[in-house]
Amino acid sequence: MRPIIWLAPAAAALALSACAPTASHLTAATNGAPIPVVGYDWHLNADADEASLSYGMAETDDVPLDLSCRLGSGALQILQTVAEDHPRVIALESGGDTETYPAKAEPSAMHDGLDLTAVARTTDPVFLRFRKLGWLATYGPDYRTPLVAQQGSAPQIDRFFTLCG
Repeated sequence: MRPIIWLAPAAAALALSACAPTASHLTAATNGAPIPVVGYDWHLNADADEASLSYGMAETDDVPLDLSCRLGSGALQILQTVAEDHPRVIALESGGDTETYPAKAEPSAMHDGLDLTAVARTTDPVFLRFRKLGWLATYGPDYRTPLVAQQGSAPQIDRFFTLCG
């Protein structure tokens, strides 16, 4: 009769362990990657001299961040539209790598607020991580906005950085 006493708790523990998430579920749920926003994506435009990679809604003026370059230059121009009281820097993060770029501010011709512009290098760690992960976040004193590629869009990001050099 003694074996039956420990058998019930052992069976209960085994049943509960079957309900526990597996390691693969934990990895997917806690890897820190943000989720894409419906309708927003990274869009590549390129011609013979320049390329741009814009995050926003297709065929609208809703573009919170734009990266552009002269082909092969290795240099990036960053454009971010912000509120007028925003600090005069563009702060970016991807997978824990961060960069803060001093920016010039001008009144936005298309939106309320300011257009900030800054210069960066394609080899800055934040862009190397962005190219690998497919997401970049802008952040400020009281916000963090992830800009995440939709499934299947990552090749556009890689192509942009290949074109820019």
